[in-house]
Amino acid sequence: MSDEVLINVTPTECRVAVVENGLTQELSIERRDMSSCVGQIYMGRVERVLPGMQAAFVHIGLARTAFLHIADLVGREPSSTPPGDDQLTAADALPAREPWPPIAEVLTAGQVLPVQVIKDPLGSKGARLSTQISIPSRYLVLLPHSTHIGVSVRIDDEGERARLIALVEELVGPEAEFGFIIRTNAEGIDQAALAHDLDYLKKRWQRIQRDQAQAEAGECIYEELSLPFRALRDLTHARTDKIRIDDEATYHSACAFANEFFPNFACRIEHYTATRPLFDLYDVESEIERALSRTTPLKSGGHLVIDQTEAMTTVDVNTGGYVGLKNPEETIFKTNLEAAQAIARQLRLRNLGGIVIVDFIDMSDEAHKQQVLRVLNDALERDPARTSVSEISALGLVEMTRKRTTESLEHRLCEPCGVCSGSGRVKSVETMCSEIFREVVRATRQFETGQLQVMAAQPVIDRILDEHEATIAELAEKLGASIRFQAHQGYAQDQFDVVLL
Repeated sequence: MSDEVLINVTPTECRVAVVENGLTQELSIERRDMSSCVGQIYMGRVERVLPGMQAAFVHIGLARTAFLHIADLVGREPSSTPPGDDQLTAADALPAREPWPPIAEVLTAGQVLPVQVIKDPLGSKGARLSTQISIPSRYLVLLPHSTHIGVSVRIDDEGERARLIALVEELVGPEAEFGFIIRTNAEGIDQAALAHDLDYLKKRWQRIQRDQAQAEAGECIYEELSLPFRALRDLTHARTDKIRIDDEATYHSACAFANEFFPNFACRIEHYTATRPLFDLYDVESEIERALSRTTPLKSGGHLVIDQTEAMTTVDVNTGGYVGLKNPEETIFKTNLEAAQAIARQLRLRNLGGIVIVDFIDMSDEAHKQQVLRVLNDALERDPARTSVSEISALGLVEMTRKRTTESLEHRLCEPCGVCSGSGRVKSVETMCSEIFREVVRATRQFETGQLQVMAAQPVIDRILDEHEATIAELAEKLGASIRFQAHQGYAQDQFDVVLL
């Protein structure tokens, strides 16, 4: 089955799903009030320089000041090794030159300079910035502050890599003004297509420079394409059979965009007009709901438990109801093999990044361990985000990292529970009963009163009246006060008030 890109547009948001072999592999969501700012260039004003952190806080017009580290600021030396991802920023594409100078020698408070967002604000953290600007197009990424030419390692044919570098070198000439990253999409492309991209990027950079000269601090001088056009630019490739769009205006705009920049794909864009919702075609809506759950079932009967925290994401592999047909080692091995493929898909689908710890079921056979690791690495190869995977530790854990630039699917679609504040737990009914009795004793000792009223959630009041009747009578006699209990719908299970009457 061929790959498809589904673009669903509504008045409040745009959603893009990448479907490979009938399975949803990637989801992107952009809402009008919370679109990503990764790739956008601002005129930033340095608010504070932090010598102890070799960093600075920079105002770019967002709600929170952004963060600029010295590693993303100082000049870089050209790399002999091409970048490992065709969508890297310039800061990632070239290695840092160390030792870095003190940041106080490079930046001063109040200084205004152009900066590019390389990571969206995440949680309580502001956006991450770089002064190493990069401008992407269909086949190339322009590096205006470099003369280095690199090729995505996803193009693994040495002959093709050499051909592409030779074509770009011929186009830029011996006196190259800019550097370029040749993207994965450029595989098999002729010189005319590369020349078109290069010309577009140069004109874009000239426009940015003109806007920069007139901009004030906090102004955006380069805005990334909206999600539908980014999807056409970044997510379509030779294996993409169709790009279905369910909004007529977006469809016409996409066709015009494709005809101008990559006409070979224009014929693959289709206006979806069927009555059945677009995201129901490959059960995408159900995939979104499942991706918001902690538990992901495996076909064998096992399951994954995925927990996302501030510091890292943990994945626990369980056999669940799968008991196998042979010995326990074979059962564990098959479960881990299936889990390895499912984990790679879930990381991409949920857009989980940063540090990821995978707790595979313990295996005693070393060959089995290595095979599970190979399957995991192979499954991660199609992930456009950069990943790095360690060996299986003595405890059966695999440590890995996945590059994160935007919020995860859960953070984008959900908010912390108003009752448990995101902890996933609330105090039990019995715990609340004990707390109420302690508070009653505290109140009568602190204030002279003959009557008290306890207001709490219905389950708590029911438990007190049904199971603690003797305790209430004993407490009232000991304290010399009458105690009334009243249930209120407005109280959460872990909330209560003791009121003096």
